Amino acid sequence: MLCVTLTGNTHEENSRIIKEHSRSADLFELRIDYLEASQLDKTADFTKSAGKPLILTCRREKDGGKYRRTDRTRASLLARLLESGTWSYVDLEEDFRRSELEQTARSRSIEIIRSFHDMEGVPDDLFTRMQKIARRGEIPKAAVTAKGMKDVITVFSAETQLASIPRKVLLAMGDWGIPTRILYKRTGSFMTFASPPGFSAAPGHLDITAMKELYRSDQVDASTAVYGVIGNPVMHSASPRIHNPAFHALGIHAVYLPFQVDDVRNFLVLADLLKIQGVSVTVPFKQQVLPYLGKISREVKQIGSCNTVVREREYWKGINTDYYGFLHPIMEDLNAERIRKAAVIGAGGAARSVVWALRNHQCQVTILNRTPEKAQRLAQETGSSWAALDDVSAVSGSDLIVQTTSAGMHPYSDIDPLPGYQFSGREILYELVYVPEVTKIMKRAAEAGCRLIPGRNMLLGQGIMQFETFTGSAYPFSEDTVVF
Repeated sequence: MLCVTLTGNTHEENSRIIKEHSRSADLFELRIDYLEASQLDKTADFTKSAGKPLILTCRREKDGGKYRRTDRTRASLLARLLESGTWSYVDLEEDFRRSELEQTARSRSIEIIRSFHDMEGVPDDLFTRMQKIARRGEIPKAAVTAKGMKDVITVFSAETQLASIPRKVLLAMGDWGIPTRILYKRTGSFMTFASPPGFSAAPGHLDITAMKELYRSDQVDASTAVYGVIGNPVMHSASPRIHNPAFHALGIHAVYLPFQVDDVRNFLVLADLLKIQGVSVTVPFKQQVLPYLGKISREVKQIGSCNTVVREREYWKGINTDYYGFLHPIMEDLNAERIRKAAVIGAGGAARSVVWALRNHQCQVTILNRTPEKAQRLAQETGSSWAALDDVSAVSGSDLIVQTTSAGMHPYSDIDPLPGYQFSGREILYELVYVPEVTKIMKRAAEAGCRLIPGRNMLLGQGIMQFETFTGSAYPFSEDTVVF
């Protein structure tokens, strides 16, 4: 089930959210700790008009909520609302024991969700605590804080470790834990939580529109093929909006989601656990992934960088779609020899693909990087020139300038990678950053009259090739696909 958490200050606001999202959500959680005091006496009427199952929750500050009064006062409030309202569930914390309150819930056939929140990490006794709650006939719910891939693996292992508990909720908070919310059934959970668009009720909450329409989380089951993108950071990625609508358009039972990763080896352990079929690879793992590949394409061998990994029987195969995705918007210029001299900003995995693509088309290339030694190494490998990033004279006379670094991307959106360079207006600026759509350097180039190629072009080109590699099907272009 998909549950939307209601955090409005008034019942009017919460009623509006229910009306807007009643077709997407299976139930709603009313967080009365967010309500204005004057609204509490109107709660019974609100529950009767909701038209959907409701969870009653009053969360304390220490558990991530806003309730500041005593537990005794809270118990009295909850008892009064349970008596007067129409509820399916009440959420009570693991350490909040009030026999009268529990008896009231049971007498009214209101199921008790017994929850605990760990805002610091994943407790060593996680599974033991959930089993103890289940033995009391209550629904165990744990919200823990994942701080890396190992924590995410622990949460997903609950599907087998806690298989004897038919109904439970186990989710990891924060960016690391987002896969546990989307693939909630793979943790053995019977529901997951989302927020209304534009607001996040808890760290890592996605909005209900994304959960229902983009990821179709409630339809993901044991037979769903799982794909994704790995990187750090990665939650900004638009790739899910390339792949998921195309899966749906072709009737392919698959989902594509972001995985924030700290270690490639640990991710591959998770990939085996979840039976992940393929991943896109982004910064900073395009080279780090190479030792784990059993087979690589010709482009990967030449470039030394991999942006696509697909499972083949007992090994992983690496290919590079960045190469062709980059070339697509400029092939006409290359064939017409309008691009003969290029400057490439950066010397990472994306830059390697760009430099090799240009060198293979007989371009003169100068590589500029903040760490000159990295630029020098890549230049020696590719037969290019190199310079320090602040040597803007090395850019002069370029037909094409390619920006491959994270400058311009959040949280570096105010950074211009070439602040001292004055555009002449004849250059083509090819920006690989696609969020935001217009970066600081793009604004300067546009003001000088330069032609711009936005990062969206390369992202889309390489993503379509990835989709076809993953599925063996042609990408279904339509109004419902490529919606970013």
